[in-house]
Amino acid sequence: MEDNRNITVFLDDDPKPFASFAPPVKIVLDTTKIPDGKHILKIVAKSSNNVEGVREIPFVVRNGPEISVLGLKENEIVDAQIPITINAYGSETSEFFIIRGSETPKAIPAWVWALLIIVFAFGLYYLIMYWDAELYKSFF
Repeated sequence: MEDNRNITVFLDDDPKPFASFAPPVKIVLDTTKIPDGKHILKIVAKSSNNVEGVREIPFVVRNGPEISVLGLKENEIVDAQIPITINAYGSETSEFFIIRGSETPKAIPAWVWALLIIVFAFGLYYLIMYWDAELYKSFF
């Protein structure tokens, strides 16, 4: 019996196959040659008795820099003037690693401030309630 098994790989809606192989196969998908955005990898496999199976795998390519936006969220309703901070950073490689601060500066969350105030207040309460000069004679 002849082995007619075949795997054909398509990218997005392109009628021309991206690659064609005999199974089993390991391939490396070079995303640097694919534009950033949403894509679909369509795999068509043919068995030895010519029965086809199809699998589509959606994926997103993001080779360009990551873009971070603070101050405006998707589908947010806004009015007047709003401050927006935009930052773009990627995986640029260089020979030297220099720390230049935070990639995207963010404010300290309110819960951190509340926790610090509670800890400070408890320490102050403890000091006031249990202060006894007799216990600390050796320090003075």
